Amino acid sequence: MIFYDFAGRTAFVTGAGSGMGADTARAFAHAGAAVALVDQEQGALDALTAELTGQGHRVLPVLADITDEDQVAAAVRHTVDMFGSLDMAFNNAGIMHAPVCTADETADAFDQVTAVNLRGVWASMKHELAQMQAQGSGTIVNCSSLGGLVGGAGRASYHAAKHGVLGLTKSAALEYAPLGIRVNAICPGTIDTPMVERMISGGELDLDDALAAIPMARLGRGEEIAAAVLWLASSASSYVTGVALPVDGAYTAQ
Repeated sequence: MIFYDFAGRTAFVTGAGSGMGADTARAFAHAGAAVALVDQEQGALDALTAELTGQGHRVLPVLADITDEDQVAAAVRHTVDMFGSLDMAFNNAGIMHAPVCTADETADAFDQVTAVNLRGVWASMKHELAQMQAQGSGTIVNCSSLGGLVGGAGRASYHAAKHGVLGLTKSAALEYAPLGIRVNAICPGTIDTPMVERMISGGELDLDDALAAIPMARLGRGEEIAAAVLWLASSASSYVTGVALPVDGAYTAQ
């Protein structure tokens, strides 16, 4: 991975306990940032905190449910109280349910998906932006999906929420560009994460079919997502805001 020097800066990562969130939190820490690890799974937080502090990194574990705006606001305040600023954020936390046709999906299932994948991103952005505006600087990277760029049979609510993340991203980018605050999104393809492993083992995703649909003919890796996030969070992308960056092995280029 390309090395960035984030010494003296603070990163805030939601869904940090596993998968792309954990890999990105590691990358921020290895690049010198203090990192707030936000997740609702205590065990996952404890494990990553122990790993990173054992390597000499500055991290703050924050147990929070991003569907609760008060908890998000408290997480941002705690981060700033501990580290003095909030310079970079990766709003990554997300969920996915088993495929279901649109007419068969329950309202509860729809609400659960959108509460995390859309409202949770909105709540996170709201309080991150308020802090960044007070500072006069900052960068935010939201995690959409290839599902934010295309449709997907059986996953209407997930794709709707991920499309919504791009609307939030572009609108906030326009609002805050004059203030020197950048807001971008990444759109990961099928990445080798615990969630994808569960989908494969549970029969929701056929690995051979998935690979056949990806021009690069392999799953993505968490560290490849982290590399894209760190680039968007760094000064290397200083004139980039409001973009939806596919990181998908050319899936959406077809």
